[in-house]
Amino acid sequence: MATRRILTGAALLLLSFCTFAAGKQTVPEGYVRVAQAHNVPPESLYSVSLQESSRRLPQGERPWPWTLNVAGKGYRYKTRLEAWQALQVFMKTNSLKRIDVGIAQVNLGWNGQRFTSTWVALDPYVNLNAAAAILRECWNRKPGSWLDAAGCYHHPAGGAPAARYRAFVKSKLAMLQPSPHLPTATAVEQTASVSVPDNGLVWINPRSQ
Repeated sequence: MATRRILTGAALLLLSFCTFAAGKQTVPEGYVRVAQAHNVPPESLYSVSLQESSRRLPQGERPWPWTLNVAGKGYRYKTRLEAWQALQVFMKTNSLKRIDVGIAQVNLGWNGQRFTSTWVALDPYVNLNAAAAILRECWNRKPGSWLDAAGCYHHPAGGAPAARYRAFVKSKLAMLQPSPHLPTATAVEQTASVSVPDNGLVWINPRSQ
């Protein structure tokens, strides 16, 4: 009887583990390809995007490309056009250094030179390429930890803000399965102008994955 209880307990533990593991997200292919083009771990790029712009969707918590942050307040829009129109208004009354845009929330004041226009800045591929480049630059300045690079992405001066952000990104990393192996991406920047459906679903995995 005791043996049976032990076996039953072990089975329940295994079932709980499998359920937990099955609930973890796989990094969508778009992020994997962009990250590979910049020699950045896909999990790092995706976890930063989750921290920056996540939204509750039927598939679960996912980054949302039509996101703005102005003076510390987040705004999420249904379409790219709505986000861009709102951005034009915000830019008239706020310093660009207080405006973050897109799926990875790239700051327009500090990194606006990475975009040819504010419309282009909202393109998920362009925005993620900028974010991956920033992460890579942070790593190059201080190699050793991609979590530290994430802290630098948020607050290059370091200190408590970077440490808090590092902890947030670490919690997002715990939600992820290892990303699938894909051929090395070499043409992501060349495809940066690819149009993306306004529903943004190209950037999330189906519920079954």
